[in-house]
Amino acid sequence: MAKTLQMNRGIVKQVLSGDSVVIRGQPRGGPPPERQLCLSNVNAPKLARRSNPNVEGSVETRDEPFAWEAREFLRKMLIGKEVLFSVEYKVPGTGREYGCIFLEKGDELENVTEAIVSEGLVEVRRGGIKPSDDQTKLIDLEEMAKTVAKGKWGADASDHIRAITWNVENPRHFLDANSGKEFNAVIEHVRDGCTVRAFLLPDFYHVTIMLTGVKCPMIRRDGDKEIPEPFSDEAKFFTESRLLQREVKIILEGVSNQNFLGSIIHPAGNIAELLLREGFARCVDWSMAVLSKGHDKLRSAEKFAREKRLRMWKDYVPSAPLVPIKNKEFTGKVIECVNADALVIRTVDGTQKKIHLSSLRSPRLLPKEDGTQDTITNVKDNRKPRPLYEVPYMFEAREFLRKKLVGKKVNVKIDYIKPPSDGFPEKTCATVTISGINIAEALISKGFATALRHRQDDDQRSSCYDDLLAAETRAIKNGKGLHSKKDSPIHRVADLSGEPTKAKQFLPFLQRAGRSSGIVEFVASGSRLRLYLPKETCLITFLVAGISCPRAGRIVTSQGVIATEGEPCGDEALSFTKDLCMQREVEVQVEAIDKAGNFIGWLFVDNTNLSVSLVEAGLSQVHFTAERSNFYHQLSQAEEQAKLQKLKLWANYEEPKEIVVVEETERKCNYKKVIVTETKQTLSFWAQHVDSGGQLEKLMDDLHNELSSSPPLPGSYSARKGDLCAALFVDNNWYRARVEGVASPKEIHVFYIDYGNKEVLPVSKLCPLPSAFHSFPSQAHEYNMSFIELPKDVEQVADALEAFRTLVINRQFMLNVEYKSQGQDYVTLVQENGDDIAKSLVTDGLVTVEKRKEKRLQKLMEEYYRAQDVARKARVNLWRYGDFTEDDAREFGCSA
Repeated sequence: MAKTLQMNRGIVKQVLSGDSVVIRGQPRGGPPPERQLCLSNVNAPKLARRSNPNVEGSVETRDEPFAWEAREFLRKMLIGKEVLFSVEYKVPGTGREYGCIFLEKGDELENVTEAIVSEGLVEVRRGGIKPSDDQTKLIDLEEMAKTVAKGKWGADASDHIRAITWNVENPRHFLDANSGKEFNAVIEHVRDGCTVRAFLLPDFYHVTIMLTGVKCPMIRRDGDKEIPEPFSDEAKFFTESRLLQREVKIILEGVSNQNFLGSIIHPAGNIAELLLREGFARCVDWSMAVLSKGHDKLRSAEKFAREKRLRMWKDYVPSAPLVPIKNKEFTGKVIECVNADALVIRTVDGTQKKIHLSSLRSPRLLPKEDGTQDTITNVKDNRKPRPLYEVPYMFEAREFLRKKLVGKKVNVKIDYIKPPSDGFPEKTCATVTISGINIAEALISKGFATALRHRQDDDQRSSCYDDLLAAETRAIKNGKGLHSKKDSPIHRVADLSGEPTKAKQFLPFLQRAGRSSGIVEFVASGSRLRLYLPKETCLITFLVAGISCPRAGRIVTSQGVIATEGEPCGDEALSFTKDLCMQREVEVQVEAIDKAGNFIGWLFVDNTNLSVSLVEAGLSQVHFTAERSNFYHQLSQAEEQAKLQKLKLWANYEEPKEIVVVEETERKCNYKKVIVTETKQTLSFWAQHVDSGGQLEKLMDDLHNELSSSPPLPGSYSARKGDLCAALFVDNNWYRARVEGVASPKEIHVFYIDYGNKEVLPVSKLCPLPSAFHSFPSQAHEYNMSFIELPKDVEQVADALEAFRTLVINRQFMLNVEYKSQGQDYVTLVQENGDDIAKSLVTDGLVTVEKRKEKRLQKLMEEYYRAQDVARKARVNLWRYGDFTEDDAREFGCSA
């Protein structure tokens, strides 16, 4: 009978049950037609159905015995294969078609109905007065199956009923329990190109799987309407034609709401990779993070489709122009870790490059509860912010990099160059590896940083971006670092730099501690460093003892710092110390402190004394203060060797020749006219040279006129110690001054550089000094009176200083420098009539004469001694009770 019917060809798309299939016909200029065909003359066991929550009264049903086996028999036999089929009849009303399906096996046709009946998986319908030949044959085959107890006719038929889990109650727990496991599965339904429903075998978990790492066009809803996105139907057909009711391997990798993320592996390959390569999907970062393997294959497939402009990418335009990169891959030595996202690397040719880690976001302040962004401020002491210690996990991230990388050789692969934007300079972003380990990935996996979330169309990202996403997923799962539910670590650090009072409080502890461990945070010059002492939790400025190191040059910065030339070998000394110490763990031995609050002592790197190393390299000289230290012998030997080898500072050094010193016997006089402008609380004073008085007067007039015509805005000036400024004196004139200290935000200590006097002024009386008035040298010169000494009694000192001030203030004198001591000029002041001020003070008995042994001064000293004898005999002032200088005076009961 079947042979007389019209035969059609088609491909079996889906097997609905043991007696029903969906056949896809030949395409005719559009989507291929589909028809459902039921096998005639048989009834298959009914498959289980889940309850439909949208249908009232819907209940869950179970399998009839061997229902799954019947369906599976047809699926394995027919799915995806070309068949011949004939329609015997159509049921009126429902339109359901019944017929026969044949498989071609060479020249023969295999009747599918007869095959499934022979296996005892379906029941033959009996009806009619006289069965047809086909029906009779089916009955005979059924009887044979019953005889041998095959399929549903067996004694254990009741055991062949599936226990189906339609809903996994806790997807996350199920995922954790089966992480990395490969499930055998059968795809039951394709919702769209990247979402399917499947049975996980052998336990029959019914799950919805979203393909990990990709997203296909979908059908979105707009009210009651369904609007397909471009290529959504094509993507669904692509997946459906390859996966529907195929046996596959499924790896569960993540959870999204109640759905699973997973990879579906068909014997022909990964369906996600095929979708991407054909332009039916794009990579999505949020799910790519949980992908177990094959990230590079998916990205390569997407790149291929993008470059070919296939389907979804037909209008693709690169998000940013490609910047040509020279030396895209190189090796270098890490010399500094800049916070948590950048490194300074020295290449083989000696150049230094700042490299930012690609697609990495360093720790930052979290938003407050009200949604605003917190800021780092320290209003109390008006100090600059310290993100390294104040941003949660910034210090831990920097320390992780420092310990792993500083001084080590790394490989750098530049991924992209980020152009300048929002005031930030150009950034070179790269993937940095050491011994095959991706530094950014390691940092993120520790929870010390996060992966930067790029726009979907942003091509400028790390070449190992998926590894960074996976590392972040692991860190979140394990609750590490930034993802921890615990409170973030707090670093309370006392900054002692420029704080003499605070520094003095720490000094005794550091001196008693002997050697203290520290980390070098910054190198300002060869002998000046900034250290963090973890045990003492403080930041200090440290000056290396025992040496005199040349000063390095200063560079113009964006803040307007004026560049200054460095001393010879100063920059080389800075580079030497940086190479040896920068961000290394060191030991320091503190000995003293200077008036600015800087600690002075010895610094050791791997037990190497930095002072000795600098001297050995010819980059420093031994300072006389080293004579009392335990390292003086080492320093002296190192300096001698550097001199012999003519290193750096000693390049032009010549051995000193023996010189016969002829002592001067005559005093030299080179008088200069000066006006004394201010006296100090010792026998010293400030004076202006008369020959430059005209220039100073003009300068003051110009300054006053400029600031009077364009008065500064009151309160706009921010004073900083050491700055030159203009100060408004009590005479309502502007004068040049230098800020000596900031007592409070409103009170500023200033020193008038042209007159020598000091004053405390409100900030409203200060303003920036115009640049045109910076170059003229300071006109106040400091001098000390020679040959005389103050008495020891406090009241007598006050009398002597008052008399001295009365004699000299605002008067003109002839000044002669008699000798120098510790860099200070000691002088005599003589009036035009020849009166010597110092001799006058001696004659009045207000001061005593100091002892000087220079031959060239002895003639003048005799005059001073004679004046002192006159005062002693007259018993004036200091001498009123006799000669107080004699230790054996009889009036104190001593014998002659």
